[in-house]
Amino acid sequence: MKYQSQKVAKLYFIAAIGLFVGQILFGLIMGMQYVVGDFLFPEIPFNVARMVHTNLLIVWLLFGFMGASYYLVPEEAETELFAPWLAHLMFWVFLAAGAATILAYLLVPYAALAELTMNDLLPTMGREFLEQPTITKIGIVIVVLAFLFNIGMTILKGRKTVVNLVLLMGLTGLAVFFLFAFYNPTNLVMDKYYWWWVVHLWVEGVWELILGSILAFILIKTTGVDREVIEKWLYIIIAMTLITGIVGMGHHYYWIGAPEFWQWWGSIFSALEPIPFFMMTVYAFNMVNKRRRNHPNKAAVLWALGTAVMAFLGAGVWGFLHTLAPVNYYTHGTQITAAHGHMAFYGAYVMIVLGMISYSMPLMRGRELCNSARSQSLEMWSFWLMTISMVFITLFLTAAGILQVYLQRFSDNPMDFMVVQDKIALFYWLREITGVIFLIGLIVYIASFFIGQDEPEATVEPLK
Repeated sequence: MKYQSQKVAKLYFIAAIGLFVGQILFGLIMGMQYVVGDFLFPEIPFNVARMVHTNLLIVWLLFGFMGASYYLVPEEAETELFAPWLAHLMFWVFLAAGAATILAYLLVPYAALAELTMNDLLPTMGREFLEQPTITKIGIVIVVLAFLFNIGMTILKGRKTVVNLVLLMGLTGLAVFFLFAFYNPTNLVMDKYYWWWVVHLWVEGVWELILGSILAFILIKTTGVDREVIEKWLYIIIAMTLITGIVGMGHHYYWIGAPEFWQWWGSIFSALEPIPFFMMTVYAFNMVNKRRRNHPNKAAVLWALGTAVMAFLGAGVWGFLHTLAPVNYYTHGTQITAAHGHMAFYGAYVMIVLGMISYSMPLMRGRELCNSARSQSLEMWSFWLMTISMVFITLFLTAAGILQVYLQRFSDNPMDFMVVQDKIALFYWLREITGVIFLIGLIVYIASFFIGQDEPEATVEPLK
């Protein structure tokens, strides 16, 4: 670690991992409610568990992105963070607002929460993923603006690199597109039309720029490949991401009442969306193969390579499976969507944040380069436990989705929704078991940062 202010990232990473554990616990509660309908009812109804599960995902990833930015931007810019005190202040504001909102979901009926937070003055609540009270959304805007100011001023006073500028572009897009969370038209078609400007343009647009820049930073640090080579790849990947992602948003417009031309535009451009993810996979493996040094932090390299592969599979392949309009006509809103969502989020965003923590946390805790060999071995076990679990979660949900589509929507004698749910319950049980294994993997990941800390760092092996 070169700059003292980079230590700000440690707080953000610790909060991110804590909230990640909470997200998985509520995911397991939901998974159980799929097969045991009254599990923890009425204390935690399904709709509340789902809200908490998805909101924790968003909040902890934002903490992760902020932590990653606070670590890599000073190093890239070759200067201390502009205002470390502001980063500390906004951390506590964001954590308090997030915790208060989650507790409110659990303790106050949603309608009462809307009334309590004066949602009638500026109605923004009641939308999937954007359930936060208006006052929380305003808090998020303040935190993100302060964060952007801090990052922007650091880059402005220091060295301007492609990694920093692409990251700044992605973070700015994140802030701008979140503003559509405040636009909540009464017309349902218009509501869904602009709702995707937050949800899609985040995860299939500007977040991919954040992913690309963090991945580039880790590869520069661990492979020793020339920065110029990595930057050229990054330019191509972000160009393809924006071209396919922005127009590819049309694949969400097929059946909401939008004009029919979106069926063509959405199908064509969303079919191209796997290309930048495939390029990212080729890029990551190329950089590792061309490396000039064997970095001793093998766990961080494993996370970087895993991100590229799993993002391609989850966002690319599983996204393509049901993105064409004639296919989506039958699969829309089924468990196939859930399968795609789980692997895409894990592959593209969860793994890159865990990879960044894997690379930077040992340095922030006083190590020269990495954790001990024993600690890294444990961390790589956690990688395989979580990744293989997620593959099986995706496969079980895909099988459930295919059977659901056939029994409920495609067969000559379609069955009722709840009848079909009973028939695919086996896949839900299997998903729950793999979810427990995923949680064990996450616990092992956390433990890896505490076990073997009194042992020397892993040694650098010479290149073959």
